[in-house]
Amino acid sequence: MRLNVMNRRAKNAATMNRPAARPTFLLAAVLIATAAVTAAAQNSVPPGKGNSFRDTSMVKPPAGARVAIYEFEDLECPACARAFPIVHAAIERYHIPLVRHDFPLKMHVWSFDAAVKARFLQDKVSPKVAEEYRADVFASQTAIASKDDLEAFSRRWFQKHGVAMPFVMDPYGLLDQEVKSDYTLGERIGLSQTPTIFVVSTKGWTQIMDPNLLYQAIDTALAETAPAPAARPARAAHKQAGE
Repeated sequence: MRLNVMNRRAKNAATMNRPAARPTFLLAAVLIATAAVTAAAQNSVPPGKGNSFRDTSMVKPPAGARVAIYEFEDLECPACARAFPIVHAAIERYHIPLVRHDFPLKMHVWSFDAAVKARFLQDKVSPKVAEEYRADVFASQTAIASKDDLEAFSRRWFQKHGVAMPFVMDPYGLLDQEVKSDYTLGERIGLSQTPTIFVVSTKGWTQIMDPNLLYQAIDTALAETAPAPAARPARAAHKQAGE
């Protein structure tokens, strides 16, 4: 009896001293997942210059598109102003969609209000007119230093383009919420700069760190997603003489 008790104690001690396998396995899984995220974030042009992101599961082309440009912009951001004509020339050249989101940085004074005005034009007038407003805001950035400046600029712009500017542009806060939803999406992805531009395809995404390399990334994405050439029908075997 005494021997059995001692044997049980020895077994228990051995079990307690045995290293636990599960935590080691979980740590390895976390390290692998972290490495995968970091590797994905480096899919950029130029190579190795991309940002790290938390979640890019939503960074993809719209349904039915092989390739698209997926962008977050801030209307008060000088780099966004420089990228704007390049991005729009690309979508015209390649006939691909632009999935654009507003990401007004909190340090900027008037960019949120400008985004709301652009949304008003997009929803109430036309997407084309909204794009013209965005282009003109970018072109006039240096002349807009405050919300009052933006208001005066927008009033002149609306009048020039024959659009009635309402006294209260967003009475129910719907446009405000659209911009905030875009910002929340950017936070979920883990944005750290504007513009953040991706070329997205059914195969994945590439972050564009230099807008001058945008066309190169689109060419690559289109080549990677090109439909396979149709197989040629097999030639019928020649009939032997006499058949």
